[in-house]
Amino acid sequence: MEQTPHQHHGQKGSSHVAHNTASDPVSPEVHGGHDKHAGHHTQDFLTRFWVCLVVTVPVLLLSPMIQSWLGYSLRFPGDIYVLLALGAFIYFYGGLPFLKGMISEIRDRAIGMMTLVALAISVAFFYSVAVVFGLRGMDFFWELATLIDIMLLGHWLEMRSQTAASNALQSLVALLPSQVHLVETDGVRDIELIDLHNNDIVLVKPGEKMPADGHVVAGESFVDESMLTGESVPVRKTRGDRVIAGAINGDGALRLHVTGAGADSYLNKVIALVQSAQNAKSATQNLADRVAKWLTFISIIVGVGTFLFWYLQDRNLAFALERLVTVMVTSCPHALGVAIPLVVAISTTRAAISGLLIRNRTAFENARKLTTVIFDKTGTLTKGSHEVQQVLPANESINAESLLQLAASAQQNSEHYIARGMLRALKQQNIALLPSSGFRNEQGAGVEATVAGKKIAVGGPNYFGSRNSPVPAIPSSVDQAAETVSFVLIDGTLAGYITLADSIRETAPDAIRHLKSMGIRSFLLTGDNEQVAASVAQKLHMDGFMANVLPHQKQERLQSLQQKGEIVAMTGDGVNDAPALAQADVGIAVGSGTDVAAETADIILVNSDPQDVVNMIAFGRATYRKMKQNLFWAVGYNLVAIPLAAGVLYPKFMLSPAMGAVLMSLSTIVVAFNAQLLRRQFHPVRHQDLEQE
Repeated sequence: MEQTPHQHHGQKGSSHVAHNTASDPVSPEVHGGHDKHAGHHTQDFLTRFWVCLVVTVPVLLLSPMIQSWLGYSLRFPGDIYVLLALGAFIYFYGGLPFLKGMISEIRDRAIGMMTLVALAISVAFFYSVAVVFGLRGMDFFWELATLIDIMLLGHWLEMRSQTAASNALQSLVALLPSQVHLVETDGVRDIELIDLHNNDIVLVKPGEKMPADGHVVAGESFVDESMLTGESVPVRKTRGDRVIAGAINGDGALRLHVTGAGADSYLNKVIALVQSAQNAKSATQNLADRVAKWLTFISIIVGVGTFLFWYLQDRNLAFALERLVTVMVTSCPHALGVAIPLVVAISTTRAAISGLLIRNRTAFENARKLTTVIFDKTGTLTKGSHEVQQVLPANESINAESLLQLAASAQQNSEHYIARGMLRALKQQNIALLPSSGFRNEQGAGVEATVAGKKIAVGGPNYFGSRNSPVPAIPSSVDQAAETVSFVLIDGTLAGYITLADSIRETAPDAIRHLKSMGIRSFLLTGDNEQVAASVAQKLHMDGFMANVLPHQKQERLQSLQQKGEIVAMTGDGVNDAPALAQADVGIAVGSGTDVAAETADIILVNSDPQDVVNMIAFGRATYRKMKQNLFWAVGYNLVAIPLAAGVLYPKFMLSPAMGAVLMSLSTIVVAFNAQLLRRQFHPVRHQDLEQE
């Protein structure tokens, strides 16, 4: 019986079938992002920041307020007009992205940070211009310059950390060959993939990828379908067997009758599922933008109210405007502008150093909410390559080392996964590889070769079946549910057994154990059979497993969990995981996996270490806490400073524009320092951490 957290309730309908061929251009949706920044690339913000920063230096030197603070004088005829020209350049050049952003927000009825920044710099600039041309008061050119500099830097940090547009669909299409060997009555002709049609006969040579779904009409080979079905062991294909587009052929040539070309192929249906899941992901609005939206309205209301109040109190226009500008400049989110992006920049950098690549910031922040983590088996919890588990001599005439040496040496000319596993084991044990001759490969049965003057045969049960011989009994120590058995014969006599299995990663048990300590359930999701799935899940003490699950079913299992209120992370490494990675609240790809898994995922584990899933969740929680702290400091400053700027304590205390700018800068420094503390708060979980719990 399949163990699963919730009963499965059916499959999706045909609406998810792809309508574009493999050669069609694809344009997947971007995960999240800020459309208010449309038209302004990340590099553009950085360029504007450096240019404005250079121009800010003479602005500071020429500002009377700075000169009075530092106790020097730099005056010359027309200096105020030079200051005006420099300020105007910074306003129009550096402030252009914010002015455009304000127009976009007003048009979309989504007032936010861009509007507040644009209003603040506009009021400061035009009031300063009025002062230059005779209005009594003090200019705000240096405040304007530093404000634009900091906002450009903050937005550059934010945009740099945002997720790039996903290339998942292009990576999927790349699994298909560009050319196909079409079999015709007069021979074989190469054609473009787009020209392939159903009912065509194609030749697939050893090592090539299947160009379409179909059935084998001639030939025999082992086919690697792990990136498409999750089945870790290459599957033997003979006449009448079905193959899937994108699977990799082994060492035999196959002729296929095409039944699923282009949009009809299984791979294209997977593409459609990925696209559907990505498009269904709503962009989570940034918390800072929501805060800025309310701060914008409060600042505008308080600013206009302040101007009207003081103007109606028979004060002069200059005084009322000064209060208005002070409110707008004081309330402008210097600190809020860097509160989130600075934390993001630090967290993404620190995470990358620890082997976590964050592609989707929103998903990373949401990792703190996870209730369930779904693990793909092959290449995630396991190493994804079959390794030798046991070397069992059949009698005392040979030891384990010699048995492995003869078996591996006999297979040194084979590309089969069993041969590669034995050769790796031989190398790891520093055992010499012996020369061999007379190599002969029997498809689906085994190999024969002469090593050290002895005829060595290495094969499975089919080797004996082809000779009408009984299959030898397998030792009781072999777990036939999880291990593949190879029989080794010397001169026709059984000499021993060598078993291989897709071994569990060393850090997987600790990872599962720590997830339990965090209150997070773990489930195994795999295309392997139930015996293999149960064996792995039980060894790791997971909460359950789901076996024999095809790619579209993986996505459906996640949807079923999400519909019941679970916050789900999916960890995988193959094309078969791509739809589920896109569907998950947090998609996690291991670095050893395929490009499509990485492009579909929100977070990539460079070291392919399950323990990094735990590290990612812990760091996500720490990052979110730091963001909340920064928002508290940034908003808390405004809650105090805005009333003071409006003059609520007048005449006992009146916040000057200069002091308002200082407080604004001080809040930015506090937020920046607090963000830097995040560097000391992330310590990857190691075994000793688990022992201390």
